[in-house]
Amino acid sequence: MTALPETFTHYLAAWNETDTGLIRGHLDRAVTRDVLFVDPANTTVGPDAMEEMIRTARTDLPGASYHRIGEADGHNGRFRYRWEVRVDGRAAVAGMDVTTVDTSGRIERIDGFFGEF
Repeated sequence: MTALPETFTHYLAAWNETDTGLIRGHLDRAVTRDVLFVDPANTTVGPDAMEEMIRTARTDLPGASYHRIGEADGHNGRFRYRWEVRVDGRAAVAGMDVTTVDTSGRIERIDGFFGEF
């Protein structure tokens, strides 16, 4: 198992934050100012757009919780890990992210994939 930088804890906290006014604070501790997020449903650049995407997800799936599952693997500033979104304690969406960090450990790019692999 590869240890993830502390910024990943703040990033996941942003997704699980129920007070939407606090999402940005988590992102400010996790991502670069030009962070790129790309998955089959979204493409965002910067923490403002990422915050809006997370707010929308919280509205679209009220009560959902976001989890990293299994072990993470990483090298040279890139990490891959599986995740799932749970609604009422049951997996609703699963996937994998490949995340790139800068030299300080801040997240600069997330490439997301849906489904099992």
